[in-house]
This record gives sequence, structure tokens and C-alpha cells, in this order.
Amino acid sequence: QVQLEESGGGLVQPGESLRLSCAASGFSFPYYTMSWHRQAPGKERELVANITSINMKNYAESVKGRFTISRDNAKNTAFLQMNSLKPEDTAVYFCEASRSVTDTHYWGQGTQVTVSS
Repeated sequence: QVQLEESGGGLVQPGESLRLSCAASGFSFPYYTMSWHRQAPGKERELVANITSINMKNYAESVKGRFTISRDNAKNTAFLQMNSLKPEDTAVYFCEASRSVTDTHYWGQGTQVTVSS
């Protein structure tokens, strides 16, 4: 059974940091691109960052220089280190595992990140 479980969300003040984790099971994690998306109230879901099976990384312009995506294939876990958080980073953050050759996509249930003073 495929599972993606996000953790690490919470309420922080502007300028603070959070580290999100996405623990995966039930599929061959190293072969998948891992992505973080977010969805704020009333807005569409947007890609925040992704990391491919060969560790190529891509970031949304709005988070470049502040967020860092990484993965630990030995632990089947992806991470999103978020620094210098801003109120506009407030959203539900979702983890996605994808593999283009099989057009496979798996999603987690999301974790809430709230940045407020």
C-alpha cells in the first residue's frame, strides 16, 4: 500500500524556519521525483520545489534562496527546509511522488503551515 505522510508543519512567526518531512512507503522511492506543492485558501495548488531521482532540483521563484528540497533514499524520505518564512507562505503543503515513465502520481494528505505574527 502506497503511503506518503507529511509532517513538520505548524505555526511560526515571520522570519522563522520549519522543516517538512515526507515519509514514503509502498513504492520504489529512489526512482521517483519528489515534489512539494502548496495550496493557500482560495488559490490554486502550486509547485514549490521538486527533486528528481538524480537529485536535480527545481524551485518556484517565490521560494528560491529561502527553501531547500532534499531527499534521503535510505530512509525513503523527502524534506523541505523552509527559512525566512513569510506570511504569504501560509498554505497546506502537499508531498507528491511521481514517475513520468509510468505516469504515476502519489499524494500525501498535506500539512498546514501558518506564518503569522
